[in-house]
Amino acid sequence: MDHYIIHHVCDEHSDYKDAKLLYRFRKDDGTFPLSKDVKVFLRGQSLYEKLVSVQESILKVREENSVKYQRTFLGSEMIDWLIQEGEVENRQEAVELGRALLEHGIIQHVSNRHHFFDSDVLYHFWLNFRRRRRLTELLNENSSRGLSESPDSPFCLRKLNPEPGNTSFLSVQTNKEIKVVSAVRRSSITSLSGNSNTYFSTPPTLVFPPVAECNPKSVLKRTVTTEELLSPGAPYVKKTLTIVGDAVGWGFVVRGGRPCHIQAVDPGGPAAAAGMKVCQFVFSVNGVYVLHLDYQTITSLIMTGPRTLVMEVMEAIE
Repeated sequence: MDHYIIHHVCDEHSDYKDAKLLYRFRKDDGTFPLSKDVKVFLRGQSLYEKLVSVQESILKVREENSVKYQRTFLGSEMIDWLIQEGEVENRQEAVELGRALLEHGIIQHVSNRHHFFDSDVLYHFWLNFRRRRRLTELLNENSSRGLSESPDSPFCLRKLNPEPGNTSFLSVQTNKEIKVVSAVRRSSITSLSGNSNTYFSTPPTLVFPPVAECNPKSVLKRTVTTEELLSPGAPYVKKTLTIVGDAVGWGFVVRGGRPCHIQAVDPGGPAAAAGMKVCQFVFSVNGVYVLHLDYQTITSLIMTGPRTLVMEVMEAIE
């Protein structure tokens, strides 16, 4: 209810109660608040489902520079299809739609070098809408949101093979070096070992050891200033990522400050599935402009926000 997913049918009760009251999903009765980001996400999902459900789909496995890519299409090919299916009225409107999908991390140029154009450039669906999701991914859990003082801000890294009392996260760096960092779990609602679906009736008590001091080398090749990111004609493209956190977080690490950047991304986590990559700069978090903030402040902003995280990032055009 706090996140406007369900509500009392007559809106006479603002809290969820253990009583014989009727509740309903807002999406079912048209009362779900649709922001611009949510609308683009749902539009992308609708187009994807429509494309994969037809026999002669334009989505195919194609190669570029000897590398195979899944769910690919040509820019002009997608525009032809959108007009043919009545999704848009003209090619200009189709280009604007394609650019919105790319900026929201739903589609992407296969080698991430171009924006969306009406051309024979190859793109693919970066977001796989057929990934199974649980309702618990959308709901907020009543769990401790204490912040670790680690300079890695590992609040959002995923925990692998957890054991009772063990609060270490694996931080995956770009050089594939594995570092163990002590941190606070976002939630203890579910066991993540294998395909286990075991749930605790009450969250177990966790004892946190002293935080290990560590300061891994930045993944950035050089320092980038906020002025450089925002200067006209700068070689950066802004993207919007919608990340639905799971039971242990979102799966990425923020470092630096003014601007902050993505230091590490768990390849199996929600952030990676949404299109997050290392070296991206954090532009906004849930609508709040953050280029002028340090990573500790951004950490607090994310931790005290909703489970569904909407982030704008700036990525270098290769």
